[in-house]
Amino acid sequence: MTLGSGRMDICLRYQDLTLGMELKVWRDGKKDPLHEGLEQLDKYLSGLSLDTGWLVIFDRRSGLPSISDRTTTETATTQAGRRNIIVIRG
Repeated sequence: MTLGSGRMDICLRYQDLTLGMELKVWRDGKKDPLHEGLEQLDKYLSGLSLDTGWLVIFDRRSGLPSISDRTTTETATTQAGRRNIIVIRG
């Protein structure tokens, strides 16, 4: 699905459910993609008239513990005030 200047990574539609997801990769030498991901997801959700979505950040930096030890889930709020954003880091 294309909205504005970008493309949503995953838009799942099943019966009455629509779920927007943004995927980001955090690599060595780069900053945490949380802010950028929330900003992008906010735009996509606005275009779908949704208040909830998911941001998944794959942490590919070297020297980290195993993925099972570093995977976390939290909620976040976008700049537009969408409070039901699930952020998964792993």
